Amino acid sequence: MGDCCGGAGYDEVFDDRFPRRTARRPRWRGLIRSSRAIVAFLTDHGIVDATVLEIGGGVGQIHVELLRRGAARATNLEISTNYESEAVQLLERSGMADRVHRRFVDIAKDPDEVESADVVVLHRVVCCYPDYEALLGAAAAKADRLLVFSHPPRNVATRSVMWWENTRRRRAGNPFRTFAHPPTAMVSVLADAGLHPSYRWRGFGWRVVGLHRCTHPSFVGRARLEEMMHLIDLTRARADQVRDLPRRSG
Repeated sequence: MGDCCGGAGYDEVFDDRFPRRTARRPRWRGLIRSSRAIVAFLTDHGIVDATVLEIGGGVGQIHVELLRRGAARATNLEISTNYESEAVQLLERSGMADRVHRRFVDIAKDPDEVESADVVVLHRVVCCYPDYEALLGAAAAKADRLLVFSHPPRNVATRSVMWWENTRRRRAGNPFRTFAHPPTAMVSVLADAGLHPSYRWRGFGWRVVGLHRCTHPSFVGRARLEEMMHLIDLTRARADQVRDLPRRSG
């Protein structure tokens, strides 16, 4: 989906010129800052031999970078074919064509059509999907270990810009809309699905939230260790309290 995308009017807003502009970013500059934040979170938590599901990855720069860093394979979901020409060229240049499966599926509407993966990525996608609960809920159900998503800041400036853009599109007869969904509510949807936030990044135009599933063995082990350390601290505190009690004279 690429850049703040989704639903009706998408092809009109993000026509084939948009992926060409995205792909023309000089290769030596690498990923944009928000994309680098996503990659940093995932690589810090380990992606070697992991499977990646990117929802609305556009041309595919993020999942290609994750493959370079050790991920096993990736699936990208789109609702438009406009990115395919540039995406194919990127895969050919990177030598990753046999490790990426590009599909045309709206996961919020057809979740059963999508397989789960170790890692799920949604970058600049939720902001233009009207039903964020359905989208994030479906994405969370497919995340076996990690999920990371980005969203615009919910402030006066962002909401004013979106109101102006949506008004202009409405007058032009374009049904496409953008949304500044409430960040706390979005995280709550993912928390209800068993994912827990462990990473936040703040940029000028985007926020990134990384979450992990605590039922995964690595996180279960860490949680048990933290619980044991907490019990040790409590035991020591109680021992100190007993030691400090005044002794009764015999």
